[in-house]
Amino acid sequence: MDVKITARLTNWDLYQRGERRDISIGFPTTRKEVQKALKAIGVDGIRDRRVILTEHDSNLHPNFCRCLSQYDSVDEVNYLAHLITELSESELETFQAVLEYGEHDQCAADLIDLVLNLGCYELHPGVDTDEELGRIYVDFNEAIEVPEDIRNYFDYEAYGRDVRLNENGCFVEGGYLTRNSGGFVPQYTGPEDIPPEHRVFAYPKLNIREKLAAYKEVTERAARESPASDRTWEER
Repeated sequence: MDVKITARLTNWDLYQRGERRDISIGFPTTRKEVQKALKAIGVDGIRDRRVILTEHDSNLHPNFCRCLSQYDSVDEVNYLAHLITELSESELETFQAVLEYGEHDQCAADLIDLVLNLGCYELHPGVDTDEELGRIYVDFNEAIEVPEDIRNYFDYEAYGRDVRLNENGCFVEGGYLTRNSGGFVPQYTGPEDIPPEHRVFAYPKLNIREKLAAYKEVTERAARESPASDRTWEER
């Protein structure tokens, strides 16, 4: 599956002043592309510095975009996108199954930790009923011994339901999902854990003329926005 993740990169400082300027950006991305996008929306580190990511979109499970917010950094979303694109097909199916189930899904940091802990989950593709689950555990896993002559009378559905409840498993779109014996160990604590090669946020490089123009604009803006506290002697 060719994973696609996009978002609108928005100039937050400009938005706070009543104007919206944004641009679509795809992930994973590069520092050069981020600098190009930042320049296009007027974020140069002088005039404006803050950005947010909005209107997330992807071809993953719908819950994926619901997990992301404007408070996630560009570097976090980029690192997450890299991790996802490196998953095998079966790992990607498990990742989306957990998304549907709804664990570790509050922000990009949670999703990063989820990808790094996918080994804690096991997905049985195509299994969507208690009866099918019961047959897998009896006929293939040999969880219990059922004599051949009574298998036609054995209640696979009831047994599968007991297995599901005991394992705290669930049926999702991709199959039957459960946790294995491995414990979920948080591995991502913050942006400092992002590998250097995946840190792409950087302000555009400005030449001297561009810097002077930016500082002039900031100075003029500050003058316009500051309260008229000074009065002439005639007004006093």
